[in-house]
Amino acid sequence: MEAEIGRELREIVVQIEHQSERRDVSERVFEYACYSWLLRKKPVWSIVIYTDKAVWRKQVPDSFWYAFDSRRGRQSHHFDVIRVKAERSGDLIGRHSLLCKLLALKANDRGTDPEELIREIYRAASEMRDTLTSAQLLLIEQWVNAYRKIPERNLVRIRKESKMEFIETTITEHIQHESRIEGRIEGRIEGKIEGKIEGKIEGKIEGKIELLENMCLLGVISEEQFENMAAPLRLELDALVRKNQKLGTDIRKTH
Repeated sequence: MEAEIGRELREIVVQIEHQSERRDVSERVFEYACYSWLLRKKPVWSIVIYTDKAVWRKQVPDSFWYAFDSRRGRQSHHFDVIRVKAERSGDLIGRHSLLCKLLALKANDRGTDPEELIREIYRAASEMRDTLTSAQLLLIEQWVNAYRKIPERNLVRIRKESKMEFIETTITEHIQHESRIEGRIEGRIEGKIEGKIEGKIEGKIEGKIELLENMCLLGVISEEQFENMAAPLRLELDALVRKNQKLGTDIRKTH
């Protein structure tokens, strides 16, 4: 992504660590920052997101001492710390980052209207729509659905107000939309063509689940978040498998 550093726009790498256990992760953050630099050769912005109450009742580290020299003394890698349940939703919403607005949905702030939080998220996403890919918009939608505290009808109304009502809300819609743009879907005229399309969607869903698994293994998302995000994908995958099995049976009967 691009960020303004010293009045200059620079390409940077964003490193996000998700932490919910009572332990110091500063060394791990530094190690992954080094890996990120070696892979991309770009400045790294490290962010640690804490979500466990037991962790942020006491001060948590925001740097790692990795070297020193005779002139400057200690040299440390510094990183940003976001304590989701400790942050007020209003403070997160007030920041310009779309990520902060998304994190506000998880903040423990009873005095904030959840509808207004979601409205701010969609408003920000709408303003950034030209720079966001359809996959990123889909992930935003999945995050909102995972943490929203409002009825579905209210969510539909907010999408319409923000001119985001046509955003894909499922993996199937997303893949079909991309396929139409690329000209690879000419309609479901024959059962065999439909089977190929559904097979392609199956592969994409499996890839999404595998990506989420890797994110969980790396600590980017927690196991609970992984299960919440992977569950609807598994349901869609099971439905497609059953549909393809029925389609195969119908084709055999016609021959």
